[in-house]
Amino acid sequence: MDVKEAINRRRAYRSLEQVEIDQEIVTDLAISAQLFCSCFNNQPWRYVFVYDPAMLKEMHSALSPGNEWAQAGSMMIAVLSKPELDCIIKNRKYYLFDTGMATAALILRATELGLVAHPIAGFSPKKTREILDIPPDMEVITLVIVGKKSNKVNPGLSRQQVEAEGQRPARLPINEFVYLNRFSIKEHDKEK
Repeated sequence: MDVKEAINRRRAYRSLEQVEIDQEIVTDLAISAQLFCSCFNNQPWRYVFVYDPAMLKEMHSALSPGNEWAQAGSMMIAVLSKPELDCIIKNRKYYLFDTGMATAALILRATELGLVAHPIAGFSPKKTREILDIPPDMEVITLVIVGKKSNKVNPGLSRQQVEAEGQRPARLPINEFVYLNRFSIKEHDKEK
């Protein structure tokens, strides 16, 4: 599978079934992040791969209402960083950008391995920090839920989530986010 195919296949499915997670898969995914670019090669990303069943069950309490589907995942990856781990150039902080790029590489590698890797915003960073012993200076950026796509739709999904399972949600047309040579306010931007 090439990169373009992985990008096209990647989907944030919520209907998951269990898949065996072992140290080999963790290492494989971690290498994909490790090799990605960052400002001055600082590699500011930190990941906690949670796949022990007891720890996963404990992490379920960190999920926000509406993300109960994530309990079917076989692994949760806590994505962490802090500004001091990366470049700060004239008040421009690169840690979120660089960690996001590395996490995208990890997600695409998971897709290539036939896994679903679904990043979520619906969780409590505070509970995640407590459960995983994350120090207070580290920012919990996201959780990535990992599993295998199920052919059976999770019965706990909302109507909107069920629709998203069957068909990729609409994407912005390219002409709404691409500017040529100069930025200019577009009609859709004025509405927001």
